[in-house]
Amino acid sequence: MRSLTIFTAAVALAFTALAKPPVPRPAKEFDFVDANGKHTLLSSYRGKVVVIQFLQTTCPHCQAMSQMLTKLNAELGPRGFQPIGVAFNDATPDMVRNYVSQFHIGMPVAYAPRDTVISYLGLSIMDRFVVPQVMVIDKKGTIVAQSDPLGTAELQTESYLRDMVDKLLKEGATSSSTKKAVRAVATAKKAGSGQ
Repeated sequence: MRSLTIFTAAVALAFTALAKPPVPRPAKEFDFVDANGKHTLLSSYRGKVVVIQFLQTTCPHCQAMSQMLTKLNAELGPRGFQPIGVAFNDATPDMVRNYVSQFHIGMPVAYAPRDTVISYLGLSIMDRFVVPQVMVIDKKGTIVAQSDPLGTAELQTESYLRDMVDKLLKEGATSSSTKKAVRAVATAKKAGSGQ
């Protein structure tokens, strides 16, 4: 009997391990609906580093993470960081408004049906998972990190997440103004040499 229990547990863990979608992968479109009914598409954040926190409004870990993301948003937002919360515990607009107000959340928080979130995370309705589920998307719209179904502690750690976001913000640091300056120098050299 004991060996059957161990075998069943091993099979369950194997299926959970297989359930995690591959990373990196392109982020599919997602329609965020805020507490006022305003729709925003994920693609509208292209060019920013986005962290999506899929949360339950009643989860203490989610509440703490939303507050941490608010802090990171104040620090890194001006450089192109955009955190977003998505509540999916049968959340209503009032629940989302109360969550933002009660926990002093300074980032957009939307709500979505549970099945929509599970599908977006690439999980099955049979998968066991914990919240918050975290997804990190680079400036090009590629998912570069995602929580394991049973959680990834690093993605909920402020120092780890800050370092990851900072590195992603620096990627492509040769901004268009830098590229224009390089082109202008090259053009001036050509003009000066008479070519």
